[in-house]
Amino acid sequence: MGQHDVNINRTASDLRLFMRHLLRDIQALEYMLENGMFEQGRSRIGAEQEFFLVDSDMRPASIGDKLIKHLDPEYFTPELALFNLEANLDPQDFDAHSLRRIEEQLKLLTHQITSRASSLGAHVVQTGILPTIRKSDLNLDNITPKPRYRMLNDVLCGMRGEENRLNIKGLDELMFTHDNVLIEACNTSFQLHFQVTPEEFAKYYNIAQAISGPLLGLAANSPILMGRRLWHESRIALFQQAIDTRSANKSNREQEPRVWFGNSWVKESVLELYQEDITRFRVLFAQDIDCDPFDALDNGTVPKLQALCLHNGTVYRWNRPCYGISDGKPHLRIENRILPAGPTALDTMANSALYLGLLCGYGKNDVDFAQHMDFSDAKLNFNNAAMISMNSDMHWYDNKKYRFDDLVLQELLPVAREGLKARGIDNQDIDKYLGIIEARTKVKKNGAIWMLKNYNFILDRGVKKETATQVLTASILNRQANGKPLHLWENINESELATNKKTNKLVEQVMSTDIFTVQSDDLIDLAAKIMHWNKIRHIAVEDNGELVGVVSYRKILQIYGKYAGRGDVHLVPVQEVMTKHPTTITPEHSIEEAMGIMREQNIGCLPVLSAKGLVGMLTEAELLDEFSKWLNV
Repeated sequence: MGQHDVNINRTASDLRLFMRHLLRDIQALEYMLENGMFEQGRSRIGAEQEFFLVDSDMRPASIGDKLIKHLDPEYFTPELALFNLEANLDPQDFDAHSLRRIEEQLKLLTHQITSRASSLGAHVVQTGILPTIRKSDLNLDNITPKPRYRMLNDVLCGMRGEENRLNIKGLDELMFTHDNVLIEACNTSFQLHFQVTPEEFAKYYNIAQAISGPLLGLAANSPILMGRRLWHESRIALFQQAIDTRSANKSNREQEPRVWFGNSWVKESVLELYQEDITRFRVLFAQDIDCDPFDALDNGTVPKLQALCLHNGTVYRWNRPCYGISDGKPHLRIENRILPAGPTALDTMANSALYLGLLCGYGKNDVDFAQHMDFSDAKLNFNNAAMISMNSDMHWYDNKKYRFDDLVLQELLPVAREGLKARGIDNQDIDKYLGIIEARTKVKKNGAIWMLKNYNFILDRGVKKETATQVLTASILNRQANGKPLHLWENINESELATNKKTNKLVEQVMSTDIFTVQSDDLIDLAAKIMHWNKIRHIAVEDNGELVGVVSYRKILQIYGKYAGRGDVHLVPVQEVMTKHPTTITPEHSIEEAMGIMREQNIGCLPVLSAKGLVGMLTEAELLDEFSKWLNV
């Protein structure tokens, strides 16, 4: 949804009226295409860069509404969550120095937002998914206070009719339910726009689809979500599931998610995509439309196609068709939504140069992917690249199959170089940007591979996941600050690990999530055995999923002494030993607060409760273990 300040209604009558406008827009678009009304002889490129805002602990900083007041509204816009912002770059004529100009403006806008964020005690991170984001960050208190965002949440949740279920499996597995649309805010990207003529739209769109797999594999930068190691580009699965309006009750029907790659090549025209999206996806919003498109045409003006653009903004193709108006002339663009944010401006521009070079190179050579490549292979490449990036094999046209690095080095880089040269791009810039892609391929290092290797290094040092994600994010931020491209990034070492560790941690960073429980009517022998086998001194008591008490090893020993020689102690139920209504704490409390409670009440254990119930146990053992690790590094 590109529009921000719109009057949105959703009565049945409003929706029908909006649908009428939408169908009129399609008719008008078809008329404009048939009568050659679109801009010719000029090509432009444009871009949008999304950012994460984090605090000094590398946690999401919900200051977007404050920060944007200090930024130029011509270039900066709010995003769905208060811990995200977006920069919109100026459209550029696709000429000799266009890539250089985009890089310079990207660095300038990044410097502006970074400086302003610093004045508010925050930092700016460029990454596809922020490693430190937690489920507790995804509550509606963090949604940007714009009516369209609230409406988007209400409509999507209403259409689904149930809580959103996420399930992503990589090395680890993340599975949970969620009740709002802010899951989408876990993602940030770099979106690239390429203007094409209507006559060449099908050719260039099919090329964009065909190269999506290898492009994504090179750029993957989102492997960690909520401490779990998932897909190399987890944005793909996460975004698709976050905006999924399908109900599980209709799982047997052939429905597509609103975030999707597509099912076929384009045969002739952009109309095929717009018509398919109207056919498959229900209208979410009904906006007041101020002008019939044919009235505009009759008056000699270019219609805005407001209804079509609004509906198109609620269907999230990874390569999305876009209609726009520049200098009084309509034009068509292909919006590339595949690329994740970051990790540096140079890496972003290298990805962009490869993409544009491949479009132009294959376009110049008139390679017809629709005739020489199964669409299922393009889709398979995309999915495999999302899961394992540079470790995947790639199926190519004419039934060729490549190792990932061979495809890039032997096929893609020569074609991209040829394409950029044909567009007159400065040779120095071609060498600079494509040289980064070549080096990245040869060392087999993208953002995801670097992050996973270093996250594993941190975890192997005994650091808990919550703290490990903080250390990793701080290390990314440090490397982004020096501006070196990713293939030159050094791995995290012991010294950097020690420097980045924090002492003001939260309970969820230290608590044990490997929870053992008993029920109140279980035998104390069972509780004693579980504690002995697992070398723990406290165990939670749950009845029907609700915490009702805590049993300590000391209490069990006391009851054994009390019953000695006076009956069968082994038949005593847990409820006679447990501490009822125990003091608890939340994951968001600090360790200092937890220690104060334990000291004041002379207790050795705090069950950790969230809105969903028992999520962890914090005991003296966890605190001692944590502080001993800091001292030993």
